Amino acid sequence: MPYEMRLFEDTMFGGEEVRFDDPAPRAIYVSAGSVSVSGEDVPSDEGLVSTAPVTLRAGGDGASVWRWEVGSSDAGPDVYGHRTSLRLAGRIDPAAIADELLIRLDSVAFPPGGTALFHTHQGPGIRCLREGEIRIDTEGRSSSYGPGGAWFESGPEPVFAQASVDAPSRFIRTMILPRSLLGASSIRYVNIEDRDKPKSQRYRAFGEAPITLDPA
Repeated sequence: MPYEMRLFEDTMFGGEEVRFDDPAPRAIYVSAGSVSVSGEDVPSDEGLVSTAPVTLRAGGDGASVWRWEVGSSDAGPDVYGHRTSLRLAGRIDPAAIADELLIRLDSVAFPPGGTALFHTHQGPGIRCLREGEIRIDTEGRSSSYGPGGAWFESGPEPVFAQASVDAPSRFIRTMILPRSLLGASSIRYVNIEDRDKPKSQRYRAFGEAPITLDPA
């Protein structure tokens, strides 16, 4: 079955409640305000992952939520009663990743002028810039992103990242990875000489969970 990862931005009024009744692999990051996720309070700049149905309830000042979901690429667009927009989608091939999978939500932060040397990852995912600016070089193209800019990385395609020299930069990402990487980094450096060099990027984990996707 072909799958897609989709990144949505949900905008919720104060006290508004939204239910997602399907048990899809899902990552939720609160970019502004606060929400209660199935009874668990999640403030701004925090997130979690879930494989079960979830209910979001915005705090008194409302909320903006970045929501990643993995589902069949043959399904139609999601239609909900709240204000939501599809930011980006990318294809997922479970068989090309591993027999057993996980979903991971984390952030990657760079100091001014920081870089991520040429590297790959062991699975695909969508990133969204929280702050600063960043340039991503991959697949023979160079693309720059500001706050709210989103991009898809396939995983095996080498990537070089250059953060702004003027201010710190940070992006939030959700990836589908081999389950053997529970609690471990997914990065692989392309050049052997880069593996032991000091690294400028810093990671912050929000959550990860085993998932099952039919590879057929």
